[in-house]
Amino acid sequence: MRVLLIHAHPVASSFNASLFRLTTDRLKKAGHEVDVVDLYQDGFDPVMSEAERLSYHDLSVNRQPVAEYVDRLLRAEALVLVYPVWNYGFPAILKGWFDRVFLPGVSFGLVDGKVQPTLHNIEKILIVTSYGGSRFRSWLMGDPPRKIAKRMLRATIRPGAPVTYLAHYDMNRSTIQSRQAFMTRVERALDTL
Repeated sequence: MRVLLIHAHPVASSFNASLFRLTTDRLKKAGHEVDVVDLYQDGFDPVMSEAERLSYHDLSVNRQPVAEYVDRLLRAEALVLVYPVWNYGFPAILKGWFDRVFLPGVSFGLVDGKVQPTLHNIEKILIVTSYGGSRFRSWLMGDPPRKIAKRMLRATIRPGAPVTYLAHYDMNRSTIQSRQAFMTRVERALDTL
């Protein structure tokens, strides 16, 4: 399977970076064709410019500033995201990637002013993430990253395609054992991708 793997964490020694390396290695070992995008290493600019916003709905030019990322997304059969949850949301660099790459004509089309999902090449999504706070605190806040994954992302891909969301909550009080148990969960999910 052609997998687009997106990573969004600036610290190479972080637990999240360990999850990214585990994910990359496990996917390759399983024989998947893995296209790795490390947004920080790429120096991806998450800021949509005025020109990009003005041409957002112009399908003849809207992809040009991020054409490489769009092409990679459109070639993929699976999307795997590895990132931390910060302030109950995506890191800004990942949010900017969605804003700039999930464009009209890429992830959706407009038909009579209504959004029609178009990323039907994506057959599976796997999200591997970590939260500083507890699951309960995240639940109280509405857990926006989980909702975006399970609702918005699911709505843009092939209808009925599975979205798996794996989260290690309470990283602020994590232990070697809790991190290892989570890594084992991630390995199992990757083995069934």
